Amino acid sequence: MRWQGRRESGNVEDRRGMSRGMVIGGGGGLATLVIVAIALLTGVDPRQILQSAPSADVGQQQGGAPPADDPQAKFVSVILADTEDTWNQVLPQHGRQYEEPKLVLFSDAVASACGNASSAVGPFYCSRDSTVYLDVSFFNDLEQRFGAPGDFARAYVIAHEVGHHVQNLLGISEQVQQQQARSSEEGANALSVRLELQADCLAGVWGAHAKQERDFIESGDVEEALKAASAIGDDRLQEQTRGYVVPESFTHGSSAQRVEWFRRGLESGDPGSCDTFGAR
Repeated sequence: MRWQGRRESGNVEDRRGMSRGMVIGGGGGLATLVIVAIALLTGVDPRQILQSAPSADVGQQQGGAPPADDPQAKFVSVILADTEDTWNQVLPQHGRQYEEPKLVLFSDAVASACGNASSAVGPFYCSRDSTVYLDVSFFNDLEQRFGAPGDFARAYVIAHEVGHHVQNLLGISEQVQQQQARSSEEGANALSVRLELQADCLAGVWGAHAKQERDFIESGDVEEALKAASAIGDDRLQEQTRGYVVPESFTHGSSAQRVEWFRRGLESGDPGSCDTFGAR
């Protein structure tokens, strides 16, 4: 990716160097990747862990603060800025002004309006405070644990969480939550899959505009993102952790589905192509 020297977002808050003893709380988007893997080993519904676990704040400790010119922080800030450029342009065409989200960098654990969370949950979006939370150590997991290296794979993760913010602005997230409350566990899982796949597609929409309008993407970048989308499919995670696949328990979609919907957004550049709820 050609990200060096580009505009950085003013919406990034760096809380790294501060740790807080917590039990995992609420999250969204890619937040549950690691939790899903753990829950699948035990047979526990990961939503129960995220929604019902109590928070245990045992105080704050100062750790080593990152350097001011930290390249990972700069990368995250540049990617967030580029998603701002895309959605400030695209969303008004669909009847909604874009309200830029915040992005909080943290290490170890963080407090959000959705609850407390440890870094084990990975990146997540909280609709209650319109903020993406990210421990950049997840990028190492993405490369080493999930086999998806590269800058664009990391950018896809950020763009996916911003996709959840777009869903929140459009009222889609609230509608899905209301439907889930009236659904069976299997039905609620199916709705979660459609929500996550739509966020994948919206990440692809960002990628299309970054490529076409700002010459952001280089040869091989798309393959990195597609590999990342495939690596975190529910079927692949379940196969790795349980040795077998239970489709009715999917919450994010299969590897093939995630690749398909990211590609749809990337090829169209149009949020209108991201109607996962109307698709068969």
